[in-house]
Amino acid sequence: MVFAKARLMCFLSAAAHTLQRKIKRNTVILQGEGGNVESAMVLIPLLILFLIAIELIVATNLRNGDVAIAQGEASRRAISGQIYASDDVVELSSPDRFAHIRLLITHRRTTLPQIVPGLIALMGGSPSTDVKGAAIMEPIN
Repeated sequence: MVFAKARLMCFLSAAAHTLQRKIKRNTVILQGEGGNVESAMVLIPLLILFLIAIELIVATNLRNGDVAIAQGEASRRAISGQIYASDDVVELSSPDRFAHIRLLITHRRTTLPQIVPGLIALMGGSPSTDVKGAAIMEPIN
């Protein structure tokens, strides 16, 4: 019986030592995880800021492209005399009584892609660009 008791004490001591080592190893692993939380706290807002910047760049470039297209359409239609229902024609007064100056204004609306969902709605806007092109209409004989 004394031998069994000694053996049990030896087993419990070994088990306690093993458990102590596992706890120490897990503590070291968990202490090493502290950097991941701080890294996520920095990277997530940085990623959102990056996506917002990309969305602004894309919107600006699409608007500039739309301005060029609208201006080209206005010039083409002013030369050919085509007027669509969405176009505006402005009559300008001229000091020369024989000159009749008309200004054609075209409109172009394009929807923008949304990289950050809800960003444009959060700012109270609509995800589209609305640009205008203008050209002097040629007189048609």
